[in-house]
Amino acid sequence: MTIKITDLKDNDGARKARMRVGRGIGSGKGKTGGRGQKGQKSRSGVSINGFEGGQMPLHMRLPKRGFNNPFGKDYAIVNIGMVQKAIDEKKLDAKKVVDQDALNAIGLTRGGKDGVRLLAKGELKSKLTFKVAGASKGAIEAVEKAGGKVEVIAPKADDKADA
Repeated sequence: MTIKITDLKDNDGARKARMRVGRGIGSGKGKTGGRGQKGQKSRSGVSINGFEGGQMPLHMRLPKRGFNNPFGKDYAIVNIGMVQKAIDEKKLDAKKVVDQDALNAIGLTRGGKDGVRLLAKGELKSKLTFKVAGASKGAIEAVEKAGGKVEVIAPKADDKADA
């Protein structure tokens, strides 16, 4: 038996037609179109999310909290254990310098517009050279213990520093 392209069709129920609201009483969604009788919600242009009938809304009654530092740095964080895991899985070459581009390429970091910060969680067995924007004391000790070295470069230049 050969199949012709004209004979192909979807399985029953594979595509559901959208409900045509307000198209006559016979459709089952005519007249008021499923909006019930009168009132604010039956009319167009309604947006009452969070409106509490004139009472001060909850999101305005709650206190503001926290602080957003305008001078804070955005570092991508990498633990040495994850770097070791990437080397064990042969995703990262231990002979090359490990920097933000190398870590981005294997998917260990995302974002971090001010560079990469190396942290000490995990264990490092390979001798590596890191070129990062920052590193914790523990991370530097762990890398040097494994025979490698950490070069801390200055964070990327800020545009606001000129002003």
